[in-house]
Amino acid sequence: MAKVDLELVKMVLQRAKIDTLDIAKIIEDINMETKLAEESKGEKEPPVKKQFVFLLSDPYGKFKGDTDFTGWVVQIPEDDNPATALEKLHLGAYDFNRSIKGRRYPVRTVAEACEFGSAKIFKEQKIWIKSKEPVLVVPTNNKIPTE
Repeated sequence: MAKVDLELVKMVLQRAKIDTLDIAKIIEDINMETKLAEESKGEKEPPVKKQFVFLLSDPYGKFKGDTDFTGWVVQIPEDDNPATALEKLHLGAYDFNRSIKGRRYPVRTVAEACEFGSAKIFKEQKIWIKSKEPVLVVPTNNKIPTE
């Protein structure tokens, strides 16, 4: 919306030969609406606390550790169950495929959804993609050698 100086509005209304009482009412209404707009602008909801979730790509069901694996890092709200991350990604991909761009170039895999999906659509599903390209997974036994 364009921002206009109130004095300019007042001059235009005077040129239109509008009564001075009506001009005062209009200016007062504009001031009141401006204050209301500023107040509503300041009321933002607090940011959502998020947790990281790693989505591991295992297309052949071989999760044994002897092969290389890749995956994607996403964030979901802290209160949500991590198991729902994949469902949220699927819903976001479904919404993307219903959009104009998605109808032209639909996503069919998790990799395509993470790389080409719209962040705006995923945000509506409360999932944030942190790695658009797959990340290599390195297995560990979670121990540091002491000797």
